[in-house]
Amino acid sequence: MTEQPTSFERPQPGVDPAEARGALVHAPKPPGAPALPVQARADGTPAGTATPCGRGKDGEGKEPPVNGPEHAQPAAAEPGAHRPRPAPESIPAQPDAGQERVTGGQERRTGRGLPPGRPMPMRRDGDRLRFVGAATRRIARGLDLDEIVMGLCRATVPTFSDAILVYLRDPLPVGDERPVGPVVLRLRRTDRIPQERGPDGALLPSVFDPEPEPTALAELSSLTTELCEVRPGGALNEVLRGVRPVFADAPAARAALPELLGEGGEAVVPGGQHAILAPLRGRRRVIGAALFLRRPDRPAFEADDLLVAAQLATHSALGIDKAVLYGREAYIADELQRTMLPETLPRPTGVRLASRYLPAAETARVGGDWYDAIPLPGSRVALVVGDVMGHSMTSAAIMGQLRTTAQTLAGLDLPPQEVLHHLDEQAQRLGTDRMATCLYAVYDPVTHRITIANAGHPPPVLLHLGGRAEVLRVPPGAPIGVGGVDFEAVELDAPAGGTLLLYTDGLVESRLRDVWTGIEQLREKLAATAQLTGPDHPPPLEALCDEVLDMLGPGDRDDDIALLAARFDGIAPSDVAYWTLEPEDSAPGQARRLARRALSRWDLEELTDSVELLVSEVVTNAVRYASRPVTLRLLRTDVLRCEVGDDVPQLPRLRQARATDEGGRGLYLVNRLARRWGATRLSTGKVVWFELNRG
Repeated sequence: MTEQPTSFERPQPGVDPAEARGALVHAPKPPGAPALPVQARADGTPAGTATPCGRGKDGEGKEPPVNGPEHAQPAAAEPGAHRPRPAPESIPAQPDAGQERVTGGQERRTGRGLPPGRPMPMRRDGDRLRFVGAATRRIARGLDLDEIVMGLCRATVPTFSDAILVYLRDPLPVGDERPVGPVVLRLRRTDRIPQERGPDGALLPSVFDPEPEPTALAELSSLTTELCEVRPGGALNEVLRGVRPVFADAPAARAALPELLGEGGEAVVPGGQHAILAPLRGRRRVIGAALFLRRPDRPAFEADDLLVAAQLATHSALGIDKAVLYGREAYIADELQRTMLPETLPRPTGVRLASRYLPAAETARVGGDWYDAIPLPGSRVALVVGDVMGHSMTSAAIMGQLRTTAQTLAGLDLPPQEVLHHLDEQAQRLGTDRMATCLYAVYDPVTHRITIANAGHPPPVLLHLGGRAEVLRVPPGAPIGVGGVDFEAVELDAPAGGTLLLYTDGLVESRLRDVWTGIEQLREKLAATAQLTGPDHPPPLEALCDEVLDMLGPGDRDDDIALLAARFDGIAPSDVAYWTLEPEDSAPGQARRLARRALSRWDLEELTDSVELLVSEVVTNAVRYASRPVTLRLLRTDVLRCEVGDDVPQLPRLRQARATDEGGRGLYLVNRLARRWGATRLSTGKVVWFELNRG
């Protein structure tokens, strides 16, 4: 079905009526009535003339930028070309008022033909109804606030009015919100017909000016105030509360226009009934106002035009209300997804991280994909990526619960297969249809090993330093939520300089390819990217993530995507010192001597006093309660890290010692002297660690 144009134009002679631009408006015509004169094409202009409102000759020119100038300027005319004014004539009186026309496109009243480029005036109620229908359809096509306002302007100018000013509340209320501050209206957009140019190409004077100047109508926004405050009990407030459109020459409107337009702004309003002020009322409150203007040389608005303005204002206000609500829902969805995913990635020792997340679509901005990187005791790090079935609010909520559960289980330092087992139990508690896939890996930079367990997730890809990309052989396992299955972990080498890529199935699977084809394409993409930097230099992580996402075609994404890349730097054996101490009274002194020798070997003698003091305090607390050997490990990276482990699960707690206490000051000293410190519970006890800056 061909949509009727808002200007209700008839085709030019010789134009195919089957074309959209040549579509006829079939208004009922009594027998014997004279033929209506020829009208312009649907683009609003005859051949060889400029088009109104910045539209091209094909009728589908680009809209003006939403956040750019308030109005799109007309295209520059060719030198010496005459550009007739494309504004349509106003709605004249009905035929019984004496405004008869004869055949041949002439008015009996004036004997002159219709100017070229002007749409046929709406002479009957059917014309108005068709105009309102087409205009409301154009307004309804907008999805966001700016599109709806622009649709209102383009639907009414020049068919219904020569210019329009749209004011909206700032800020716009959302839903049931009740703003407590004063009501402020902001000029959101202005639109007008282009100004005429004479034969020499110069702009002709605008009839809107009390003193004609070429630039007055060119920028309506420069003649009116941008912000106005609606005073309680004021004239503008009374007009807005009345809801119904009024003529500008009505007593209430004459008092309200100076308040709305500002000092000197009412100069753009012609006298008589050539302007209509229409409040924009949403579902619960007035959200703005629209001012429709006609040139003084055109017939004034009629009483039926108030009904047209009311329909346009109502449809626009309801559309704006829905757009604001949609924007709030999209904002809530974005915030929900953002809080479900890590705000920033940690910087653990011996590994560098990068990540990406892409929603499934603009209309489905939340999903069940997630990634995480969790520091573990002993400078290890847990790498997690998962995918909950679906991409909705429910999927995001389930994802958040599973991610929180995974973080808690990682804090207990459970093996990867045990973490997946407990996640499976948690998913079954959440519901029988809560299905998810997950891959959990633990990287140890000291041993250069990685332990991986999989629950129905696509396998990771390891990019070696030489440029070889390898799909790791990891037991697939069953998805989380199935229940009654065991998960198996596998331990693999993690060579220094290698890059491990964890991802969700949205990256490799779509309607156009199966998952294994996508994995092979990913492997080839990683290998090709590594060749660009040479065999001795791994590609930068951030650039590598961007290159991976570039493998997706325009219509090649059906699901949201989570991507986590880990570059293994590792810790060299020469930067690690490890000892086992018996839980005896001599252990603190032995720990001080061992630490002093290691610092001397690393040329860190300036840290000797601080390290000896803190190591002595931490080892003393461990020996006091331990029943098995105590471990002491020093790591030299960008900082100096000391770790003391014992078999007691209770974590130490920092407290303020009283003046009469003989002990209890060890952790206080650690807290004051160390750069960072902490304690982590293990399955076999705990680890207390602290870090000091080097140099």
